[in-house]
Amino acid sequence: MYTAAYLTVIALIASASYFGFMWLVRAYSRYRGTKIVTCPETGRPAVVEIDALHASMTSTVGSPDIRLENCWRWPLKEQCGQECLTNLDVAPGQCLVSGVLMRWYRGKHCVYCGKPFEELHWTDHKPALQSPEGALVRWNGVSVESLSVVLETHLAVCWNCYIAQSFRLNHPEMVVYRPSWNDIPGGADGLSASRHL
Repeated sequence: MYTAAYLTVIALIASASYFGFMWLVRAYSRYRGTKIVTCPETGRPAVVEIDALHASMTSTVGSPDIRLENCWRWPLKEQCGQECLTNLDVAPGQCLVSGVLMRWYRGKHCVYCGKPFEELHWTDHKPALQSPEGALVRWNGVSVESLSVVLETHLAVCWNCYIAQSFRLNHPEMVVYRPSWNDIPGGADGLSASRHL
C-alpha cells in the first residue's frame, strides 16, 4: 500500500518537474537571442539582448520581469529607462535578428542563379550576401550594429552560389568557363554561370 502511494507521489513529482522544466525552456527561448528594437531616445534601430534567464525564472510566478542584459549603446547609456522593451511586449518574435533576416530574404532571388529563397537553413547552408562592390560576405562577417545598412545595400546570394563563386574567386586557375555549353548566359565574370561550375 505504501509502495503504491510512494510511486504515485514520485510520478506526480516527476510530471511536475518535467512540465516545469518545459515551461522554463519555452520562456527562455522566447526571450533569448539578439533583438532589434527602436530606441525611444534616438528613434533609430538598436541592438539589445534580454536577460532571458531572469525573464524565464520570473515567469514561473506571474508576468515575466523583462530587463536588458546588453545594449549596443552601453556603457554610455546604461542608465536609460529601457523604454525600448515595450517593442518586445507587442511582438517579441518580430524583434529577433533571425526573424528580421527571414523576412528580408522572403521574396528575394539569388543575384547569381535567380532562384527564389523559399526555405532558409541557418544551421548548415546559410545564405550569404554580395556587397555593392561585388565582394561575397558571410553573415558572421556582419556586425549586428551594421545590420540595417547591410540589408539596404547588399544583395542576396544562395548557399550554392556562395560556394561556387567563392571557389571561382579563390581558385581562378582551376575554373574553366564554357559559355557555349547549354547556352549559359553571362560573361567570363561568372555572374550567371555559378550554377554550372
